[in-house]
Formats: sequence, C-alpha cells, structure tokens
Amino acid sequence: MALRKILTQGDEQLLKRSRKVEKFDDRLHQLIDDMRETLENSGGVGLAAPQVGVLRRVVVLLDVNTEPEELIELVNPEVIEKRDEERVIEGCLSVPGVYGYVTRPTWAKIRAQDRDGNWFEREGEGMVAQCFCHETEHLDGHLFTEKVEEYVDMDALQAEDEADGE
Repeated sequence: MALRKILTQGDEQLLKRSRKVEKFDDRLHQLIDDMRETLENSGGVGLAAPQVGVLRRVVVLLDVNTEPEELIELVNPEVIEKRDEERVIEGCLSVPGVYGYVTRPTWAKIRAQDRDGNWFEREGEGMVAQCFCHETEHLDGHLFTEKVEEYVDMDALQAEDEADGE
C-alpha cells in the first residue's frame, strides 16, 4: 500500500468524468488499498479515485454510523434512491480549508460492486448518505463547491460555539 497525493481544486483531473471499471484485477485492488491508506491518513470520511488522479469509478468511505467505523469500498457506485433533505456543512479533501452549507438527503441507497465485481446495495443515513452523494459527484467531475449555498468560516463558528458553551 502507498499514500497517494490528493489533488486540489484547480487540477483539471477533478473536472473530468471517470470511466466505469471493467477489469477487477490486482491493479484495481492496489488502487483500492492505496485509497484506503490515503483516506485513513487524511482525516477525511470519503475519497474518490479522481481525487488521487485516477479517472475510474472507485470510492472508499467511512461508515461513521457503525461501531467501530467501517471502511466501505464502492466500485461503479450509483445512488439509486434518496429521501428527505437537510442543510449540512460540508468540506472536501480536494478543497482544503473551505466549508459551506449544502442540501443533501438524510437517507440514501447506493448500488455498487465490490473489489471482485460482485454487486450489492447499501443504505446510509446522515453523514453516510451525504458521503454517498458527495463522492459519486466526484466521479462525474463535480466538486461540492458547485452546490454550496453559503460558505462558512469554521474558525468563527467554532469560536461562537465555545462562547455559547461558557
């Protein structure tokens, strides 16, 4: 396994549509393993292959609703169902230090393949549903900044929260 460089906003790769994975081989397994290690090292909750410069439909993300947190591998994922919506603060490893309010579903179902090509479906609530949508948008060449309704100064928000807690 190896850490991969996470591309940041301004890199043209992030704006390109990823290709469907057709070969489920050692090369794919290496990509997924590297993405897992890169995500674990980043402190983020999700990572799409285009963020590490690979235009393939591959995502790894943390299911923060499980104890312990489970790392999910998604190959050729598509969101097939969404319910309800909420306004949430979102950030992105490819847009460091930038946060903003976006509207995301509170529940989503995704259909994907595992690293061996087997199809499965998985449901997620809250941040997991948000992550399903955020990461699959990366695969189509979109960044969350396209959806931001209002940018947030996280330092000011944190200071405000600390002041409220005193």
